[in-house]
Order: sequence, then structure tokens, then C-alpha cells
Amino acid sequence: MTRFTFTRAMLLVACLVSPVAARAQGAGAPTLYQRLGGYDAIAGVTDDFIGRMASDAHLGKFFAGHATSSLQRIRQMVVDQLCAATGGPCVYVGKDMRIVHSGLGITGDDWDVAVGHLIATLNKFRVKGPEQKDLLDIAGSLKADIVDKP
Repeated sequence: MTRFTFTRAMLLVACLVSPVAARAQGAGAPTLYQRLGGYDAIAGVTDDFIGRMASDAHLGKFFAGHATSSLQRIRQMVVDQLCAATGGPCVYVGKDMRIVHSGLGITGDDWDVAVGHLIATLNKFRVKGPEQKDLLDIAGSLKADIVDKP
């Protein structure tokens, strides 16, 4: 288990298809995936978000010691997870968030810093309020599986 996997959950980061995502989308309404701009938009948000966390003095410890190929694979897993969680055509084949993050010692403070970076990324990409809320709801539904030390 690697420390970098913290990012996978944060991006909605981090995110398995959840009841929150299903409720956010009404019958016949565009999916959150579509409202966000599709795959390329999600990939861009993921790249920016991961970059912010990796360079953060508080969260950088979760990114240390990984080969480039490992980081690229994790990045792709985040994209796939977010794509699937927002109603897109991707399939997330990664592990459950509780298993992935068990024993990493992720604190409530770590979570809050990561959410701040996510919000900054979403603002940079001019993601509108309703879409931001939906993404943050999806991420928030995973907090109990990620944070070891509230």
C-alpha cells in the first residue's frame, strides 16, 4: 500500500459511484460528468489537484518515494474513479477507499487541506457552484473511509 493513494480518494477526487451522485442527477438531466465538460475536463482538474497536493508542505509526505510510472498509474485511477462517480463512461477498477487508506494516518487536518486544494482547483477551472457542491458531496461521502485520525 502506498502513501500516494491518499490522492485517489480525495479527488473525488476521489470517488466511487455513490447515492449522492445519483440524487444529484434527475431523470433526463445531464450527468455531472457532462456538466463538468467530460473526460478531458476531469483529467485537467485531476492533474491540477494532484499537483497542488504533491507540492503542499503539509501533504507532500503522501507523494514521496514513488516512481514516475507509479504516479502515472495513480493519476489514471483518479481520473477513472472521478469519471465513473460523476456518471461518465469510465470504470474504476481500484480498491475500496477504506482498504487503500488504512494505516496511512490521514488526519482531519490532512483532509481539510486537501479539500481546500480541491476547491482552489475547481475555482481555477471555473467550475460552477452546483457542480462544485455535487463534487464536494461525493468526496465528503468518502471521508469516513479515508481519515484515520479525526
